Amino acid sequence: MTRYQRRTKDELARRVAKDIHDGAYVNLGIGQPTLVANHIPPDREIILHSENGILGMGPPPPTGHEDYDLINAGKQPVTLQPGGTFFHQADSFSMMRGGHLDICVLGAFQVSATGDLANWSTGEPGSIPAVGGAMDLAVGAKQTWVMMDLMTKKGDCKIVAQCNYPLTGIGCVSRVYTDLCTLECSPTGLLLLDMVPGLTRIELEAMIGLSVAACV
Repeated sequence: MTRYQRRTKDELARRVAKDIHDGAYVNLGIGQPTLVANHIPPDREIILHSENGILGMGPPPPTGHEDYDLINAGKQPVTLQPGGTFFHQADSFSMMRGGHLDICVLGAFQVSATGDLANWSTGEPGSIPAVGGAMDLAVGAKQTWVMMDLMTKKGDCKIVAQCNYPLTGIGCVSRVYTDLCTLECSPTGLLLLDMVPGLTRIELEAMIGLSVAACV
């Protein structure tokens, strides 16, 4: 019987938001990362960017107040913060490729211990590739963070020694936030930043199949 409890999606989003510094320009990827917008600390000014052409994106509107002309890259209705703006997608990609974003938060199929990212295709027959702006973000942002469940539904770990899915970027991921732990990727392997209460490092290493060094 397990002695620990996995982070919920909102708890994980709150954990990611906690580490975003004041004044940061941040892109939130499609899927789980969009939840981070709901947990931005109120005492910090964090400017959210969406690759379809929004700067100053706010959280989703209350039910019944959606404006489907104002959506994020995942076609979900969002709000616009005071001073926010929207613009051509080409300008948005120029921001991404030009190194103007401090952090991007992406989902992933796999992340290697040294920070390689695979998040656009599993390579399986019949699967639909979803490149989007992930490649541009992974190499253009100053930091690339991944937010995901540690294990797949089949029980396979998404953190691996070497990715066997098509790569999005090489050595681009600096941190991985999961439902069980937060890890830092480094040229020498994985560093452990935190774990959920009740989980031991030995148990975590058994799940990942790799050694995890304590972050001093």
